[in-house]
Amino acid sequence: MKLSLGFSPCPNDTFIFDALIHHKIDTEGLEFEVFFDDVETLNQKALRAELDITKLSFHAFAHVCEQYALLDSGSALGFGVGPLLICHNEDLLQKKKNLDSTYKVGIPGRYTTANFLLGIAFPHLTDKQEMVFSEIETALLEDRIDLGLIIHENRFTYTDKGLHKILDLGSYWEQETGCAIPLGGIVINRNLDRQTKEKVNRLIKKSVEFAFENPKSGLEFIKQHAQEMSEEVMYKHIELYVNKYSIELGTEGRKAIDVLFKMAQEKGLISPIKQNIYLIP
Repeated sequence: MKLSLGFSPCPNDTFIFDALIHHKIDTEGLEFEVFFDDVETLNQKALRAELDITKLSFHAFAHVCEQYALLDSGSALGFGVGPLLICHNEDLLQKKKNLDSTYKVGIPGRYTTANFLLGIAFPHLTDKQEMVFSEIETALLEDRIDLGLIIHENRFTYTDKGLHKILDLGSYWEQETGCAIPLGGIVINRNLDRQTKEKVNRLIKKSVEFAFENPKSGLEFIKQHAQEMSEEVMYKHIELYVNKYSIELGTEGRKAIDVLFKMAQEKGLISPIKQNIYLIP
């Protein structure tokens, strides 16, 4: 049986899925057609229910949970892993409390969890320009935007380019909730049979465990998709985004997701969710 699978080319995802798609573990008769896309493209594909299994932002998941269930393995949650709001013009560092719609901010996508957190922390920043996450730093340097919301490996590169941090939105979230920040999860189409869905969940867990046990096994595959990132930065990225929650969400991981959805509902960002969002009760 062949299933379509979407995930990003970022090191955390290629690290997680290397063993699965390259048959370093027993895939129990399943084959996967892989689609590599940036997170917002994956979010849009999920909104159209194009893929059987996909990585997506938790913010986006809130809009598609009728079509998809959240797997217990493969998620990206953690502390110190949130998006950063940055700028090029140092004068803006002094105006943190007065940022409003007069400033244009580049965001990595409407349905990203990063954009949701930005809306909580800076509700008056309404002039937003969507762009591929890897283009935001360049747009700042060329003064096409005033502020940039960065995710993924750009956390490690922005200072080298002369850019400045205004606020770590992950730290903001942690102070507000005490929870790990839920960034992205792996979901599966509810229309697949129960046996297949449980098998996929089991295989992704095995793939993550294999990666932890053999951290260099997927090095060439990770490098291939890492946008000329150094090996040191690649593994810093993996260390931040792949952890115990990636093996299984557990009670703490589920609490963080539930709090995120509760806050989003209270602020009118998403509709009330009526069904169980988790594949594994």
